[in-house]
Amino acid sequence: MNRQVFITGGTGYMGSRLIPLLLKRGHVVKALVREGSKHKLPAGCTAVIGDALDRSSFVHHVRPADTFVHLIGVAHPSPAKADQFRSIDLVSVRESLSAAVEVGVNHFVYLSVAQPAPVLKAYVEVRAEGEAMIRASGLNATFLRPWYVLGPGHWWPYIVVPLFWVLERLPATKERVQRLGFVTIDEMVNTLLDAIENPSDGVRVLQVPDIRQKSKSRIP
Repeated sequence: MNRQVFITGGTGYMGSRLIPLLLKRGHVVKALVREGSKHKLPAGCTAVIGDALDRSSFVHHVRPADTFVHLIGVAHPSPAKADQFRSIDLVSVRESLSAAVEVGVNHFVYLSVAQPAPVLKAYVEVRAEGEAMIRASGLNATFLRPWYVLGPGHWWPYIVVPLFWVLERLPATKERVQRLGFVTIDEMVNTLLDAIENPSDGVRVLQVPDIRQKSKSRIP
């Protein structure tokens, strides 16, 4: 079944890879972009010029979407960006959720983060608050909880992949290392695509092992 999809963060690391796949598979896509970024979207995607921090600038363009995909987040998270997590990540999901509820979107897909986690406390807290808001809204939702996404410009963790492979097989560290393990950009995009094409009934949480498995089971 073809979906009507509204995306925030469509020109970012994941969105720029997800949108072409959605279009190729026959879905109708609108993407919220800032003034001057329309050219970054592929042909066939409808650009909505607006501000992700102000739902009034885009809410009237969300219909007739049945799926809302929220991918906005501060790039390269670090403890020094705690204020940005609250002023950008948290505000944007609040505004996106309000818009989705107002127009009656059926399924909300949210890029969250693995939790609990021993580092990036402020980042994890904000994503957990975002999840809580979505749960309270009553919308059907899918939360994706990666930890670190490997891909172009994000290759350095490969040096510790062998260590993670060993730790995932030790009973004392298996659960924690799986939850905080690595996924690839292709695995993330495939899982996002699967979540959109197979909406949840209620709230569904996809953690690192789920993201890996969903990607493996997808039909190209």
